[in-house]
This record gives sequence, C-alpha cells and structure tokens, in this order.
Amino acid sequence: MELSFLIQIPLLFFSVILHEFSHGAAADYFGDDTARAMGRLTFDPLAHVDPVGTILLPALCLVTGSPLFGWAKPVPVATHRLSHKPFSLVLVSGIGPVSNILLACLAAAAIAAAARIAGAGSYQNLLFYVLNYAVLINLYLAIFNLIPVHPLDGSKVLGSLLPRNLSLAYERLAPYGFFIIVILMWTGLFGQIVSPVVYWLYNLLV
Repeated sequence: MELSFLIQIPLLFFSVILHEFSHGAAADYFGDDTARAMGRLTFDPLAHVDPVGTILLPALCLVTGSPLFGWAKPVPVATHRLSHKPFSLVLVSGIGPVSNILLACLAAAAIAAAARIAGAGSYQNLLFYVLNYAVLINLYLAIFNLIPVHPLDGSKVLGSLLPRNLSLAYERLAPYGFFIIVILMWTGLFGQIVSPVVYWLYNLLV
C-alpha cells in the first residue's frame, strides 16, 4: 500500500465520521435522540462503518489508483420528532457538509501557519501533503453532499425549503436518486459539476 493511502485513509474516515456525527448531534439537539439511542453519537469508527462507503469503495480506489473517496453509514433521523421545523430540518441536513467545510478551513489555516513558521519549503513536506489532502477531501465531501439528488444532504435541504406541494413532488424522485448519482459519475458529469467548485474554493482557502 502506498504511503499516500496510509495517510489518506484515517483522514477520510475522520472526515466522514464527523459528517455523520454532526447530523446526529444536531438532530439530538432538536429533540430526536435516535442517533444517541443507536450508539451513533460517537467517534468510534466501528459504529459508522458502511460496507460500501468505508470498505468497498476505498479498496476499489486503492486497486484502481483513483483518488480516495467514501462515506460513513448514514445516521438515522426521525424527522417527525424534530422541533422548530422547517429550520431544524435544514440545519440537521446541512450540518454535515458545513462540518466538512469547517474542517477544510482549519486545514487551510494550518497550512498557512506552517508556511509562516517553517518557510515556503515546508510546502514540499509530509505535513503539507496531509493538510492539503484534508482540505481537498473535505471540500469534495461537502460539495458532493450538497448536490440536490436523493439521498444526498442537498436533497433534504432543498426538500425542506420547497413549498409542500413541490416538496411532495420532489420526494417522488427519491427512488431514482441512486441511479442518477451513478449516471453522473459514469458519464463524468460528477467531476464537471463538483471539481470546478471544489478547486475554486480550494484556491480561496490555500
């Protein structure tokens, strides 16, 4: 296994676990303790393992040499138990991507601090590589999840903001969401949609 993957894997796992933990913590704050009752309000990786997102896909990325990507097991949210709707629905759905953006900002700030302390040469060392990957993976996780296609977070945010009649019509697209995501990835549209936004944000931060 390449050194780069040994570095990337724990960063990816921490990022996706924080993403799901944030969903659960926000839901818990607004009255839904489902995640707490199921033992998901923890940073224990075993509680968040998804067979596809945290095992199969990262392994496939390693074998094919593709950029490392994945996700954790989604935290269950009983939306009918949430108070202060629709505000809570938007916050619970959007807090995952927000947590990744905050991590990206922290990593970018650490890059700037390291460069000031150690000089420009530090940009070539292992620390820069680790922090740079942390910025990129968290931006990718945030922007990918904000795509308004079921079951991604963006679909839940949009569904919470739409008028009821449009929201119900939008929900009828949910069974086709997985196939839409596969098509976006297979045709390369995923990269064309997400990558420009990610690198625009990256250039702002780093």
